[in-house]
Amino acid sequence: MIITCFIHYQIDPFQRDTFRVYAENWGRIIPRLGGHLLGYFLPHEGTNDEAWGLVAFESLAAYEAYRARLRADDEARANFELARSQRFILRERRTFVEAVEGAFCLPPLALVAR
Repeated sequence: MIITCFIHYQIDPFQRDTFRVYAENWGRIIPRLGGHLLGYFLPHEGTNDEAWGLVAFESLAAYEAYRARLRADDEARANFELARSQRFILRERRTFVEAVEGAFCLPPLALVAR
């Protein structure tokens, strides 16, 4: 079973660009340390203080091993320190989800011309 860590952030909307840098940093770090990065997402329209990150793992045990590698990695620790010192993340929540196979990554159906 593949599980996905769904991270919901409440961010300071005036520091959106700083959060972007933080997310781009994870784009290098997460795959290197064994996470399958599905993506980071910034608000575009509507609510301006919510962002999301999605990282998949083979199991909760794989996630725990990844977390241990994060704690030992200099670049990961520096990224956590960026968030702490700049205070652009106001709140962070994590939920672990699994995909419903028959309702995941389905491409759009071609529209039939009439």
